[in-house]
Amino acid sequence: MASTFSSRSAEVRCTMPCNDASKRSLTQWLSADLTISLSSPFTIPVCITDHTHQSLESRRVHGRYILGRHWAGAIRNTSICDHVHASADPSSVPFSLDNSYRLYISLEWIRVVTTSVPGLHKAAIDTTFATCQSIAEAISPSSEVYYPGSSHYENDISHWVSAISENATCSVEPGTARDAGTILRLLGKSRAPFAVKGGGHSPNPGFSATKGVHVSMTRFSTIAYDNASQTVELGAGLTWDRVYEHLEPFGVNVVGGRVAGVGVAGFLLGGGLSYKSNQYGLAIDTVQAFELVLPNGTVTSVTAEDHDLWFGLRGGFNNFGIVTKFTMKAFPQTDIWGGYLVVPPSGMDAALDAVEKWNANASDPKAAINSAFIYNQGEVFLYQLLFYDAPDASNWSFRCLHINSEGQQFGENAVLYLFAEYPGYLSIPRESTVRIRTLTWCSMEAFANFADLSGLFHAASVKRFTKRSLETIAAETKFWGDVLTPHSATTLFNVAETFLPDMFSHGTPSAYPPSRAYTLCPVNLYVAWTDARADSLMHDALAVSAARMTELGEPLYTNYALGDVPVEALYGENVGELKRIKRWYDPEDVMGLAGGYKL
Repeated sequence: MASTFSSRSAEVRCTMPCNDASKRSLTQWLSADLTISLSSPFTIPVCITDHTHQSLESRRVHGRYILGRHWAGAIRNTSICDHVHASADPSSVPFSLDNSYRLYISLEWIRVVTTSVPGLHKAAIDTTFATCQSIAEAISPSSEVYYPGSSHYENDISHWVSAISENATCSVEPGTARDAGTILRLLGKSRAPFAVKGGGHSPNPGFSATKGVHVSMTRFSTIAYDNASQTVELGAGLTWDRVYEHLEPFGVNVVGGRVAGVGVAGFLLGGGLSYKSNQYGLAIDTVQAFELVLPNGTVTSVTAEDHDLWFGLRGGFNNFGIVTKFTMKAFPQTDIWGGYLVVPPSGMDAALDAVEKWNANASDPKAAINSAFIYNQGEVFLYQLLFYDAPDASNWSFRCLHINSEGQQFGENAVLYLFAEYPGYLSIPRESTVRIRTLTWCSMEAFANFADLSGLFHAASVKRFTKRSLETIAAETKFWGDVLTPHSATTLFNVAETFLPDMFSHGTPSAYPPSRAYTLCPVNLYVAWTDARADSLMHDALAVSAARMTELGEPLYTNYALGDVPVEALYGENVGELKRIKRWYDPEDVMGLAGGYKL
């Protein structure tokens, strides 16, 4: 039953029994249809539990200003500041969520809070909300603006690492490149902060999350394979698992990501290391064209003929606009050999000997080995992902979901092939999951389930992995596992990713890597934890550990690095050229309003 409260000129309606609301949980309250309707604009300020302030703005609907259900989600994880409790008239509290969550819905309360809460930057809030409204009025029916409380909004702002998600003022889903241009023009005009999210896999705070306008690329989901040109058009809102599943029936694939949930756009704009990189180079080396929305709203196609943007987009992330579509070269795809060898601590020394020899002598571009050092209950285990981009023979017909003894035997044959010169490797204690797979499986299995509450990646770089460098990685894994586990670390691993010395030579000069003269092999560092009080500790541990593993002066892989590393650590001597291109195409620094590595 609806209840009504009157307070001066305000009429407040809520569809739940307000006199019993103190018994309701926060989740229940957020699902209620609460509306405050006034004839003039108003603001409901709230504050995060650390007393930083925000506010919920009314919006105009049919001549009235309402605070409706679309704002409910913005109150999640918030509470009214103590001094507001003391200032507010208890008689003006029509309902209470619990002792920590209260909403006072009378004009008297609004007046008290508005005048008594310091540091409320109402002008900035007004600007951001007004920008949301302007976008909603300007875009076509192919696009939409959503507000807190909407399921679309919740999906738009969600991330693989949930702790970095922000309660944006609104989320925007452009459905056309033209609408994306309209959105960028309005953002540039208002100077409202914004973020652009593709897959949402980056754990770096602020890279694809904002309290301002959240631009979600989810509607750019086209996958179009052209057999005549052997190219694939990919929308910027896709993830690689969807791409591989779509292309598999055609017997082709692209140079793409290796982990489930990784977005197409961020991966490509950061360079893109793949299991196929030894054959074809970085993923950006196989891009044929970008559909780019420039900061002034102009939609353009960028190819190798457009030298400046072609250089900047390949590794330069979102500094030059919003990419809405990628055209990539397609390659024939058969089944592959793939799987894990799990080596316990007792087999570590022999395994590192074999990996060092393989790294020193490997020449087959179809083969790849990633060595993951994983901390587990005080010990370090070695997970070796073996990949070979071909099947053994056509009569090995089963795939990853069909596990039988024949498959296990083939797994042993795969290991024997990859380590043919090191037969002692097969005597190392291990468990094996190697067998014929589809590329979809092999690319998606690795570390697909590490979506913890808080987590960060970082990068180290070496030219070649020796046994000594691998031992250093193992020692760093053990040391920081011991240090960080008591502080709520739940997952810690370091992955040595091996590539052939000439891998970078497949491409032309680009933002990343700074030099194509030799190939860098990254170490992918990762830690996940549950206690927010340990955020700085975890961040600093990764920074220190990566410095110990990186060869002096070598640039870091852009898609792994911590969010606060200087751009010189990524782009080296390319920084000057990138800044020049940035000034030419974005003189008003519109893209500087978004997160990421800024030039």
